[in-house]
Amino acid sequence: MSFTELGLQDDLLRAISTQGYTQPTPIQQKAIPLVLAGRDLLASAQTGTGKTAGFTLPLLQLLNNGKRPGKRQVRALVLTPTRELAAQVGESVTDYGKYLSLKSHIIFGGVGQNPQVQALKNGLDVLIATPGRLMDLQQQGHVDLSQVEILVLDEADRMLDMGFIHDIKRILKLLPNKRQNLLFSATFSNEIQTLATQLLDNPALVEVAPRNTTAEKIEQSVYRVDREKKRELLAHLISQHGWFQVLVFTRTKHGANRLAEQLSKQEIPAMAIHGNKSQGARTRALGAFKSGDLQVLVATDIAARGLDIDELPFVVNFDLPNVAEDYVHRIGRTGRAGSNGEAVSLVCVDEHALLAGIEKLIKQTLPKKIEPGFEPDPNAKPQPIENGRRGQRQPGGGRGQGQRSSQNQRQGEKSDKAPRRRARR
Repeated sequence: MSFTELGLQDDLLRAISTQGYTQPTPIQQKAIPLVLAGRDLLASAQTGTGKTAGFTLPLLQLLNNGKRPGKRQVRALVLTPTRELAAQVGESVTDYGKYLSLKSHIIFGGVGQNPQVQALKNGLDVLIATPGRLMDLQQQGHVDLSQVEILVLDEADRMLDMGFIHDIKRILKLLPNKRQNLLFSATFSNEIQTLATQLLDNPALVEVAPRNTTAEKIEQSVYRVDREKKRELLAHLISQHGWFQVLVFTRTKHGANRLAEQLSKQEIPAMAIHGNKSQGARTRALGAFKSGDLQVLVATDIAARGLDIDELPFVVNFDLPNVAEDYVHRIGRTGRAGSNGEAVSLVCVDEHALLAGIEKLIKQTLPKKIEPGFEPDPNAKPQPIENGRRGQRQPGGGRGQGQRSSQNQRQGEKSDKAPRRRARR
């Protein structure tokens, strides 16, 4: 199937061609005609399968055929959990809408709000926003959501994970009852299905891959190693195999900083991104990584959500995530859109229970390896695992799968609060 068969207008087809795409992905083939038909949509696909274009293309076409916004009014609202994902969606809207006369803007915390307020003054066709900053600007009277025609919840599962459900419910009360709703998610959890029941009206269901599956083109493996040898093993693997463009996940922000510093001292260029980093620092690090100037990017789960890097070859779990579903999201950064990728996990005795939970979730037994010179101590005893919250640890294996800490998950957005308070003084 080609894009021309999906019912898209010439200006959009021209923009698609400019981006170098010729054939829609499966999620795009299924979602675009349904959105163009005005249906509510509940869509799930593995990350990297083209979900963003699956809603931005038909959204732009529907808006292009309609009226222009009034003062402070918004016609389409796209909610995302993180700044990086908001930027990615905004880039997609700009790229695909380059031949259309539509106005769009991105708003998120961590930066000054004045440029965002100015952009909102005359109304927008498309507003891409994180929930925290959107609520701030709405409460200050800078944005009118009463005329929203299309609502998109992108990465809805992550928004729930990060504790945004209350913000989402408050935002929904500000929207008109009659609107089109599109809910996109990497997985169909029970919580997502509950939200869909409350939000969607007779939705079409699109599921490209079964829930909680990992891409077939990702080669997954586990290296057993003692906790204190993880850094040396990572540096050894990177140098020994000549890995470049390696995305490394740590459990905590402090751990990300420390690992990036240690790798850099070993002449492996590395930088860290997490919720406590300024937006400028995060943008610079990501830009250097995408361009190939930076060999290793060390990230926490929240900061890495929404990273869109073409043909990223390597993902390393320096620490296993406390929640098994996050493993699926992490390794989905590689093996995107049909390309091959490799996902390596460094697992110490503390994390055996976490590994068992991951294997149960993805219904796979991951191959185990031991690198010569890094053999784990067979008598090592598990120790409590940091859960990312200051001063708190949990027993080996972490809390039960499916339980989450909203306070911890929302750190990326909470770090945006200080600039907003300063702006009000």
